[in-house]
Amino acid sequence: MSAQVEGPDPAWHAALRAEADQAPRRPRWPLWAGEALIGSVEPDFLEAVQADCRLDARAVVQRTRRADAQGWQVLGEPTAALAQLALALCDAGLAHAWRDEQLAVTDARGRRIASIERAVVRPLGIPTRAVHLVGHDAQQRVWAQQRALNKPNDPGLWDTLMGGMIAAADTLGTALARETWEEAGLQLERLRQVEYGGCVRIRRPSDDGGGAGYVVEDIDWYRCVVPDDLTPDNQDGEVECFRLMDRTELLALLHRGAFTTEAALILCEDLFGR
Repeated sequence: MSAQVEGPDPAWHAALRAEADQAPRRPRWPLWAGEALIGSVEPDFLEAVQADCRLDARAVVQRTRRADAQGWQVLGEPTAALAQLALALCDAGLAHAWRDEQLAVTDARGRRIASIERAVVRPLGIPTRAVHLVGHDAQQRVWAQQRALNKPNDPGLWDTLMGGMIAAADTLGTALARETWEEAGLQLERLRQVEYGGCVRIRRPSDDGGGAGYVVEDIDWYRCVVPDDLTPDNQDGEVECFRLMDRTELLALLHRGAFTTEAALILCEDLFGR
């Protein structure tokens, strides 16, 4: 879709890829719901929650051993138990910004097991999915958004035209359409050449949960052409501004670390095939 131009500095690009694929800071134990592995936690993390919170977290999770692995078992019906655990984490001050948004909880084969409040997925190492959209114009410039300065994650950094998590109620397609409207005020049917680009994976420690979090996220991304008579217009208050960038400006901002890690990976794949 795009002409080849000077690509990213190899050393910078290697560092970017390393940033997106990091081992946990400390060892982690499996978190099971029934027979399904749904996440991971630091060994003593849930014990601290049980001791500190007013809710009875012991009623919804307990230590266990399977074969040679120590781990934690979610007790009872998974969605209900995880809801109580989320409240316990919030009560202990270990939840991120509470969104009242449910994300799917899946097993290793991607089958849905339950759902859980978005604010606690990182401390529990629960895998998530997201979707991004790269927007070009007819001159091969790229639309970028600056994240709102009050966002809890990466405030003020530059991002793709649209990026958001896939909620439990969404499919990939409905999330793409909804997030494109909410973040950029654009309807998919008015965009041109909407096509699947690929998937990037993020595996890295997170400061959520008092530093005990771990990000496990797969991001499906798409590309499109935004017609010249359309201009992105944020609808949900989570974007500071949009800017149409040529590749020279965009590459300079990438090298300066002005983009989120996820957006940088996606743009390198889209623009430079790396």
